Amino acid sequence: MSIAIIDADLLGRTNHRFPNLVCMKLSAYWKEQGKEVELKTDYDNLSKYERVYIAKVFTDTYCPITLDNVKEYDNVEIGGTGFWFDKAPNLPDEIEHHMPDYHLYDKWIELKVKDAKESAIKAAEIKTRSLKEQAVKDGLDPELVENVKVSFNEDRFRVQFKEYTDYSIGFLTRGCFRKCPFCVNQKYNRVFEHSKLEEFYDESRKKICLLDDNFFGYHRGYKPLLEKLRATGKPFKFKQGMDERVLDDEQCELLFSSKYDGDFTFAFDNVSDYELIHRQLKRISKYRSKRKGIMFYVLVGFESTDAKDIENAFIRIDLLLRYGCLPYIMRYRSKNDTPWKNSKYRSMYVTIARWCNQPSIIKKMSFRDFCNANQALHKTKGTLCSSMKALTDFEKEYPEIAAKYFDVRFIPPSK
Repeated sequence: MSIAIIDADLLGRTNHRFPNLVCMKLSAYWKEQGKEVELKTDYDNLSKYERVYIAKVFTDTYCPITLDNVKEYDNVEIGGTGFWFDKAPNLPDEIEHHMPDYHLYDKWIELKVKDAKESAIKAAEIKTRSLKEQAVKDGLDPELVENVKVSFNEDRFRVQFKEYTDYSIGFLTRGCFRKCPFCVNQKYNRVFEHSKLEEFYDESRKKICLLDDNFFGYHRGYKPLLEKLRATGKPFKFKQGMDERVLDDEQCELLFSSKYDGDFTFAFDNVSDYELIHRQLKRISKYRSKRKGIMFYVLVGFESTDAKDIENAFIRIDLLLRYGCLPYIMRYRSKNDTPWKNSKYRSMYVTIARWCNQPSIIKKMSFRDFCNANQALHKTKGTLCSSMKALTDFEKEYPEIAAKYFDVRFIPPSK
């Protein structure tokens, strides 16, 4: 009998494209024990397996097996924050510190590529057949109609799987001392070294992805870990938003001179941190290069979903834009609720997110420009599009907030 591993987020979330580290470690461990391991892509016939492991990261991912009914399955184990939130049990050390099986998802990827290619071929055949039929109706020779070319760029299609194919993935540190009430990372009150880079570093892979909760919060031990990362010569990134509040000059110099993969990503969750973030933006400006972007996650809809929360979002957005940083709106969603969806300002939350979360747009347009552009594309004459209606309604109610923030623009970094 074999081992089945189910990545619940892969099955339950549209276009989910990030490998589950626990799934890869489980696969590697059981293969080492001589077991056949299958990445299972459905929940059928679970009883035929010796063991079934289901991992879930996100609480809102659908899974038919839950904490309430898992005991009905003798061979099924479930794990991850998606099931346990902040009470997820630890893996046994022999699994937690095992080199991941970076080939667990290979067959799934190839099947996706095969299906996409076949769909493109079928679409071309259907289009060709339609053109030939039209030629017959028009009294023309259908044989003169050229076959429609298959529109499928395999290399471009495969880019969506780069996290599965290009990266070594793991934690160097675990834990965070912040204990932010909106965050799932509540288990620890400190940052500590968790594993050596060698535990998950595959030299054949192009890049490295770190999942650390608060790497730079490990003040007394971060430097040798970061230097070892840099010494690989591979581009690396921290998947979670880094904590810019703890950065000192030495950390900034090391981080911003590194071979970093993509934008540097931080978080600006609380408007109460405004002055601290402002000071840190000045510090960061001394070390950053305009060739590399800086993005900040901006949490909204947590403390409230009223006009004050909208204003607090714009206060943070304004500061970030002035320092050439891009905001990325994160609308709060709890284990059981999505508060902003029930807000009077739901449309404002949606419109602000659409404006901010598209770098090519926010770099060129103010909030008002963005809404005007949407209105220009609106097809129903004499009515307002949803974006312009959200702006107009809010501006009528709070003209002073609109006057202060609706026209702020991105200022590119100077160096």
